[in-house]
Amino acid sequence: MSIYWIIFIAIGILSWIVQARLQSKFKKYSQIGTANGMTGSEVAEKMLHDSGIYDVQITCTPGHLTDHYNPTNKTVNLSESVYASNSIAAAAVAAHECGHALQHAKAYAPLTVRSKLVPVVSFSSKWVMWILLGGMFLLHIFPQLMLAGIVLFAMTTLFSFVTLPVEIDASRRALNWLEESNITSRETYPQAKDALKSAAYTYVIAAVGSLATLLYYILIFLGGGRRS
Repeated sequence: MSIYWIIFIAIGILSWIVQARLQSKFKKYSQIGTANGMTGSEVAEKMLHDSGIYDVQITCTPGHLTDHYNPTNKTVNLSESVYASNSIAAAAVAAHECGHALQHAKAYAPLTVRSKLVPVVSFSSKWVMWILLGGMFLLHIFPQLMLAGIVLFAMTTLFSFVTLPVEIDASRRALNWLEESNITSRETYPQAKDALKSAAYTYVIAAVGSLATLLYYILIFLGGGRRS
């Protein structure tokens, strides 16, 4: 078996472990309520207003852990398991998404870069696999096709790495506010921090996996993708 496939399998297993750990942490901390009983939507509204932000709408979106901030229409979209829950997990997730709204309001550079990459990444995600597949078949006839695929995939890899500081900074803002506003206590603050840390690991694994895949395609293009 090629060393590259061993690396991919290892990353896949690690990704599964991280995802399982995140689900476990969220389930655990979803059973622990906030001291004041505020729901995720109420936490989000308070954090936004405490930060002087009144033009961001809070909505409920279907699914589990589908929470996200949309800078295009300025909406904090909370999943059903967060929006109406008064758990410490819901408070942490809601505050994290509001952290992105704060970044947007303050023109946080990595968020700006990520937003500008979204159209390119959206296009790339639709076509890059087909282009790379065709490029591998036609490598000795039309190598430019493979190179184009690598460039597109490199943009998705760049997006993954730009996402890291965006997510880490959003969690930092969230945790600072949760502590200052007394939403968390001495007992629940470490739990909120643990939940957000577990979520951050998923982005780290995604970035590493994307980089490993990019390097594999580059080695194929350079003629170094032979099986060991």
